[in-house]
Amino acid sequence: MNAQIRKIVTVVEEVVSEMGQPVSPPTRRAAAMAVIANPFAGTYVEDLTPLIDTGAELGALLAARALAALGVPGDAVQSYGKAALVGENGELEHAAALLHPKLGAPLREALGGGAALVPSSKKRGGLGTVLDIPLGHKDAAFVRSHFDGMEVRINDAPRRDEIVVAVALTTGGRPLPRVGGLAVADIKGQDGLR
Repeated sequence: MNAQIRKIVTVVEEVVSEMGQPVSPPTRRAAAMAVIANPFAGTYVEDLTPLIDTGAELGALLAARALAALGVPGDAVQSYGKAALVGENGELEHAAALLHPKLGAPLREALGGGAALVPSSKKRGGLGTVLDIPLGHKDAAFVRSHFDGMEVRINDAPRRDEIVVAVALTTGGRPLPRVGGLAVADIKGQDGLR
């Protein structure tokens, strides 16, 4: 592993009731986060290849951790998302290098596919900053019931020279969805949209 990992945190959330109504089956979400040293903190570097390569390694590691936390096989995952939080001595492009060029391929491999783009967010902040991980259906971006997000935070990260990298997976959409749109049963899975 290229990354200097300080800690890995996994969070599982299970919603069994919403507005007094039962959620059946319960909506389950898991986020796996790695707190890593930012090798480019405090300096401008033109070539971000080391972070890009680290993104691929973290995609595999965090997908495996989130899947284990959910306790389901990869093909049972319906939604995914990714996010990164850069400490104050880093720049947003460091987060982009980790998330975009290579993190998605090992994530999709762990799930046995995923035709839709992996929703993402980037942010700069200090210790305990909240990170919102956007979520969308893994095979069809137009499935409105799966437009969602998972909020996470680590009380002692990121330090000024660190980055928190996160992957979130779900076994379903929002609890009690009812705003219409493409239904999961109607996904064609050909273009990542429908």
